[in-house]
Amino acid sequence: MNIDLAACFRRTLLPLTTVALTVVTTVSIAAESHVAPSEEDMRLYDIATAPSATRLRSDVEKLVSFGTRHTLSDTKSDTQGIGAARRWIKAEFEQISKACGGCLEVITLGDTVTGKRIPNPTEVVNVIAIQRGSSDPKRVVMMSGDIDSRVSDVMNSTSVSPGANDNASGVAGAIEAARVLSQYQFNGTIVYAALSGEEQGLYGGAAVAQYAKDKGWQVQAVLNNDMIGNIEGINGVIDNHSVRVFSEGVRIAETKDEAKERYFSGGENDSASRNLARKIKTLADQYMTNLDVMLVYRLDRFGRGGHHFPFNKAGLPAVRIMETNENYNRQHQDIRVENGIAFGDVIEGVDFNFNAKLTALNAISLASMAWAPAPPTEVSIKGQVSPSTTLNWTHASQKDVVGYRVYWRLTTESEWTHSRYVGNKTEFTLDNMVIDNYLFGVASVSANGNVSPVVFPGAAGAFF
Repeated sequence: MNIDLAACFRRTLLPLTTVALTVVTTVSIAAESHVAPSEEDMRLYDIATAPSATRLRSDVEKLVSFGTRHTLSDTKSDTQGIGAARRWIKAEFEQISKACGGCLEVITLGDTVTGKRIPNPTEVVNVIAIQRGSSDPKRVVMMSGDIDSRVSDVMNSTSVSPGANDNASGVAGAIEAARVLSQYQFNGTIVYAALSGEEQGLYGGAAVAQYAKDKGWQVQAVLNNDMIGNIEGINGVIDNHSVRVFSEGVRIAETKDEAKERYFSGGENDSASRNLARKIKTLADQYMTNLDVMLVYRLDRFGRGGHHFPFNKAGLPAVRIMETNENYNRQHQDIRVENGIAFGDVIEGVDFNFNAKLTALNAISLASMAWAPAPPTEVSIKGQVSPSTTLNWTHASQKDVVGYRVYWRLTTESEWTHSRYVGNKTEFTLDNMVIDNYLFGVASVSANGNVSPVVFPGAAGAFF
């Protein structure tokens, strides 16, 4: 009898091979479930180098050409005043939208106001472009700049006030960020906003904050850019590699009961705005070169304010991004020369490579947060008189979340120093870590390498 030993061997081996492959595959899948996703998204490196200094210069030159953009200036002319400026901004956003197949919804948002610096009823008009997210469109991250400008007299609405750095640089940054990010699709919604009425009382931001509330937006972040083009400080320092990010430590919108809870939990340095600022710095450290983010733990410059404040008052996370060394000779000044010193906010005071760098910081921050899942909600903590600390939270958005990361730091540390990926669960205990000695938080993790800002437990740190 002739026996084909090779054929018999093949028939015996094949089922065993199939079983072996099945086992290997099962083991691999099980192993993968215990592996933390990468915290690096390679697309953000491309975005970090995409903003163009040449395009920013062109946009700032155009805004300066309107002579004055004072809130009370001409609104009818096609060449001079704030009316001409905001129509040009709207046209730019519409052109960007056309290039991306209508990916932006461009609207004007106005409100008639009077106040200390607006003696007669005046329409304050913002221009915003909305790039809606694919899976989480109600969640919003926003970049803003201010359209209006002024000279020495805050009520002077006719003299030439170029406002090149304050704040054509911020508006140009928002437009350029829209050009760059409109080439991508995001899970969350990105809003690019050109706000009015800042110098006269922060009216534009208040109107957009109310609009967001009326529309049911979950505003996760507002990045207010006010002066992002100057590198030569009044102190004589020339610095093209650092940026300040200001953030409130205690939520101005907190209630008395929330304040009491925060007082005993130690959350005075962990508002959503402050952890938003920390997130921006983390992204800069990872994706940008030659840019140092200085976290300033203060709402704004000493005794001064900006257009993120109306959002904070509405209970929304918002920060101010700006140059490190200001030049007061170029802010709120009549154009003149006195004792050999040139005053005025003219275009010669703007460094466009620096303007592009800070625009890139905004762009990677918007992109990463819009690609990341929403931050977790209802974060709570327990561990009194216990050797261990337990955190609980509610799923942020099941569509985009693959897991969560728990963070902690010593109470004297200004930034998060330690973290651990804990998988797709809503409770985790850190064994033998005494709650009294550390501050804790939780962030949502996506498969694409992006992580939400850290959420501190309780109302003190909640984003929504």
